[in-house]
Amino acid sequence: MSKNTDFSGQIAVVTGGAQGIGLAVVKKLQASGATVVVWDVQDAPARKALSDLGQDLEGAVIHCDIADAAQVQNAASQTLDRFGRIDAVINSAGIAGPNATVEDYDNDVWRQVININLNGTYYVNKAVIGAMKAQNYGRIVNIASIAGKEGNPNACAYSASKAGVIGFTKSLGKELAGYDIGVNCVTPAAARTPIFDQMSQEHIDFMLSKIPRNRFLEVAEAADMIVWLASQENSFSTGAVFDLSGGRATY
Repeated sequence: MSKNTDFSGQIAVVTGGAQGIGLAVVKKLQASGATVVVWDVQDAPARKALSDLGQDLEGAVIHCDIADAAQVQNAASQTLDRFGRIDAVINSAGIAGPNATVEDYDNDVWRQVININLNGTYYVNKAVIGAMKAQNYGRIVNIASIAGKEGNPNACAYSASKAGVIGFTKSLGKELAGYDIGVNCVTPAAARTPIFDQMSQEHIDFMLSKIPRNRFLEVAEAADMIVWLASQENSFSTGAVFDLSGGRATY
């Protein structure tokens, strides 16, 4: 693992931090000196993860469905009441949805995927802007996907939602460019996380076949880039899209 970036004294929020890339980010942030607050619908796994890392759990895990604007605002308020500031936000919560053609895709599932992946990103980012502007500092990293750039067949809702995350990130990055607030996103290729449980084996094989590195992304590799983007060292880039696709990305 690469050298840790210094997050001493910083408060970092990770949505979806109970598993997968989010959990890898939590571990790296905590090792880098941050106090980590996890917003997640999975309370128990998040508490166990932070407990295993030796962090004080008071106020460190907040039940939050990011598709619910009121829950997100409540989580932000609780975090600010407990810790007084929010320095970094990594928005990792998301779902893949099932694999099906557009013709056969379920409308309710479409809305669910869009609500969590895209609307949830909007709610989370919106909830922390005021606090970051007040302190004239902040770093936001949204987890998009290579599917948002290239569009995976049989994954219309996921592809569309992640394309939306990319566009949203570029927009917000420009809005906040006059402050010391960086807003960026990453576009990972597939990593072996519990999100695979939502996909067919055929789709998993398809994704692997598209990666020139001929392997899936490791969550620790993703965390290395994400945590740097969330750090003070990333003092210039904003509204940008950082590739984690193993060579798959064509732009």
